Amino acid sequence: MTADDDDAESLYLEAIELLGRTSVATELARAHLLFGEWLRRRRHRTDARAQLHTALDMFSTMGADGFAERARIELLATGETARRRTAETSNDLTPQEAQVAFLAARGATNAEIASQLFISASTVEYHLRKVFRKLDITSRRQLAHTLPA
Repeated sequence: MTADDDDAESLYLEAIELLGRTSVATELARAHLLFGEWLRRRRHRTDARAQLHTALDMFSTMGADGFAERARIELLATGETARRRTAETSNDLTPQEAQVAFLAARGATNAEIASQLFISASTVEYHLRKVFRKLDITSRRQLAHTLPA
């Protein structure tokens, strides 16, 4: 990467961190989408997928179908498939949610999970809220008993 790329990446990460501290979920999801698109165009597919999955999950949850489709198409461009959400799959954990839930169930803090998955702590919180809702639980302690071994 060039110095300009490093600067741009830092700005994307800063935007995600700052937006993660607010209640403006749509702008946070857009920041993940834009960062994912930018990473994909620089051929950083693995990093792009993490950002695009987060954006897809967030947009799907909030019913922003146009943006969710855009994230899905970007994921396809990275070589990965992204399933469409249906009524039958609306309670299934996404791969990112499953990773966050697995780590949380084993006692990792939000900061530790964020560090391992290269996402912000606020994104970890977002995924955990979705996991709790989908699994109909209210605490991290319940995760270990609810998740398959």
